[in-house]
Amino acid sequence: MAFEVSYNLENEQQFWDELNDIVSTDCHEDGLIDNALRAFLNVTTTYIADYLQTEYSLAKCVHQFTHGELFTAHSEYVRRQMMYCLLQDDEPPVLLMTAAFLLYDGRNNGHDLTFEMMQTEGVFARLVELIRAPNVRQETRLHQMLLELMYESSRIQRLRVEDLLAVDDSFILYLLDIIEGVSDDPDDPYHYNVIRVLLVLNEQYLVISTTQQASGRAGITNRVIKALSAHGLTYKTFGCNLILLLNRESETSLQLLILKALYLLFGNPSTAEYFYTNDLHVLIDVILRNLIDLPADSPGANALRHTYLRVLHPLLANSQISKPPHYKRDDILRLLHLLVTNGNHFAPVDETTERLVARCTSVPWLQPPSAASNKTTKSNGKAPPIPPPRAGSRGSQKDVARRALGMSVNAGGESLTSVLEVAAHTEKPGVQTPSLLNPKQNAPKETSSDS
Repeated sequence: MAFEVSYNLENEQQFWDELNDIVSTDCHEDGLIDNALRAFLNVTTTYIADYLQTEYSLAKCVHQFTHGELFTAHSEYVRRQMMYCLLQDDEPPVLLMTAAFLLYDGRNNGHDLTFEMMQTEGVFARLVELIRAPNVRQETRLHQMLLELMYESSRIQRLRVEDLLAVDDSFILYLLDIIEGVSDDPDDPYHYNVIRVLLVLNEQYLVISTTQQASGRAGITNRVIKALSAHGLTYKTFGCNLILLLNRESETSLQLLILKALYLLFGNPSTAEYFYTNDLHVLIDVILRNLIDLPADSPGANALRHTYLRVLHPLLANSQISKPPHYKRDDILRLLHLLVTNGNHFAPVDETTERLVARCTSVPWLQPPSAASNKTTKSNGKAPPIPPPRAGSRGSQKDVARRALGMSVNAGGESLTSVLEVAAHTEKPGVQTPSLLNPKQNAPKETSSDS
């Protein structure tokens, strides 16, 4: 983009004054609006290293812009022009300003207007292109902003198949490489943004694939699961931090994103043992704590409870947890028993919870030591401590795994029901998971080892 005006501002106050003059411009023609937008990008990109170094200052700049006359009077036109700038310009400062505008504007207007317009204008494919561009990767701040924009714009709407076709195997491996190369702290903003992008892409694949499978069409390949199936030993850090994030996360929507990834990973024979054993112990502790912690009378709690139970079954059946020594067998049985009995803080049990608990208790290593034990218990007239087990679903798990990779299968009824319901469970961004306990209490100890 060519700029016609140059600035020579001597201090920060002059910068904010000049910015205020620009965003307060009263324009009545498209040409005048374009000139004002050029002036805005000119002054901000010229002094970005001086006065817009922090996230706060960048957010303040966008806030001032979106509350000025220039934007409020012509918001749709301005949004579209800023998107075109992101689509066409290659200068990092300009990309940073336009990405920041789209991100903060999208968040502030309830997500719908800006992010839906981005999809209409084909911005997703451009984000994929920019995120993997070498010159953008060198600009860490810009790279993080683009990752965050991809995450926020993708988690509130269903992407089109043509959007996801812009993602190839090399892009997923590139993101996994970033996670292996940065710090081990999942709270690192860079690390966190990359993980969230992978999670939201996995969800998009899951939603599209299950929708297509339900309608009899061939599913799209889930490239996240495919990459971990082929290269899981190389990319262990991603798995470790999924569990750490689930342990810490209080936002329901992100918990669901993590659970959807775990559901597919444990249901896939190629990735069922992807995680370190010690991390699986932490995951068991997290699931037990969160299941007991969900209140029965909270809206949406059942959906989250069902999703945890759907993850628990393949975790117990397919991962290293299924091998001796069996971790917390008695605690797991007690929790499952509690979920299907009245009393404590749970309301009358719904049929889905009963069915999912029965599926979990069907795992062989949770059964009594011998069939004779069951007969003895029944002959004594005593109720078993857990619901009667149902037949296992190893075949169904294979169907789920194949479907995750986009293969055409004839899914079994229960498997298809489960995967569709897991895919359908969502929550609005920002909603916190209700808790009966102090979230700072009883948090499982986080460990990671080569077990």
